[in-house]
Amino acid sequence: MIPRYSRPEMSSIWSDETKYRLWFEIELHAVEARARQGLVPQEAASALEKAMSWIKFDAARIAAIEARVKHDVIAFLTYIADQVGPEARYMHYGMTSSDILDTTLNIQLVRASALLEEGLTKILAALRTLAFRYKMTPIIGRSHGIHAEPTTFGLKMASAYAEISRARNRLICAREDISTCAISGAVGTFAHLGTEVESYVAEKMGLRPEPISTQIIPRDRHAFYFATLGVIASSIERLAVEIRHLQRTEVREVEEAFTEGQKGSSAMPHKRNPIMMENVTGLARLVRGYVTPALENVALWHERDISHSSVERVIAPDATLALDFALTRLGSTLESLVIHSERMRHNLEALKGLVHSQQVLLALTEKGLSREDAYTIVQRNAMTAWNKDESFHSLLKRDLDCAAALSPAELDSAFSLDPHLRYVDALFQRVFGASSE
Repeated sequence: MIPRYSRPEMSSIWSDETKYRLWFEIELHAVEARARQGLVPQEAASALEKAMSWIKFDAARIAAIEARVKHDVIAFLTYIADQVGPEARYMHYGMTSSDILDTTLNIQLVRASALLEEGLTKILAALRTLAFRYKMTPIIGRSHGIHAEPTTFGLKMASAYAEISRARNRLICAREDISTCAISGAVGTFAHLGTEVESYVAEKMGLRPEPISTQIIPRDRHAFYFATLGVIASSIERLAVEIRHLQRTEVREVEEAFTEGQKGSSAMPHKRNPIMMENVTGLARLVRGYVTPALENVALWHERDISHSSVERVIAPDATLALDFALTRLGSTLESLVIHSERMRHNLEALKGLVHSQQVLLALTEKGLSREDAYTIVQRNAMTAWNKDESFHSLLKRDLDCAAALSPAELDSAFSLDPHLRYVDALFQRVFGASSE
């Protein structure tokens, strides 16, 4: 991922320094495990442990070795042998490259998940604040982009909160699923290692042993992980698109904060564009784009091939970096979101009462009219109000069929917002629990 969309906290997880340090640490713990079994001199294990405090990982030097040997792990081990001396011969005993590659990748994905969870938590906090602040603020609900019936801005934010809560729960499940370690040798049989080595390394690295690996950790775990990121990306895009629509000039119910000194357009000085949410939409597309390659990585030849390797070297850092950046951007935008509640009221009343058509329809049926007859009365007045920009309420008062069924007070009652606000508290309790204050 390019620096423009990379936060340092996430970038560091995928740096060469982090990767090589994890490789060394995994190799060290495998040596320690064998030393505990009496298979390696304790002095050698201690020397390697001390090396952790002083060894430097020269990525350029390792790359130069790899250019000659055409193998990244061998290049690394050759470099380590040059650095630490004869004790290095005890490293990688009975292991295969995937033992350190897969275990390291899973550690990086687990660490990335922690940052992604922080981003989701920040979004949830901002959504909760907005939901309660505008709990009873009326706003028009829209279906097909057309005015439907009233709702509240608080309910919009509560709906987003519920979805992002599910996203966080899914991420936690995906992180748990990916938290496995494999130190099982060339085809996963532990032929030259005992299972005790894997268990020891897993414990030291905060993972659990993969129940059964071939040469690799099965890629269904990784597919699930990246698919989860894709679903999260879709959820945050849904919210971003809503904010973008609500910021349109003709709507202008909410607005991204426009900071001092900010410029909206190189040509038009008046512009205040929803660039942050457009950015989230673009990054969400990237994250979803990485899901299909992850799914295709599941089917590998026999015990292992490396067709998945090149894919994961790209999608693992890029998907987590892109989603991390998008989550951070969305959270910051929500925290500073400008709310135009007066504009919400203006838009709610823009169709001069048409949004209450269902309440009038139901009131007429309650008076004994068939649904078909009631619908005809309401629709003919609604179409006149729509086409001539007249008051729906006034047209219905003058309609003889409507007046015959509903008194003026009953008609007025059908234009109340109260039914649309009646269950807001109950919905908030569903989303936020009993302490929904």
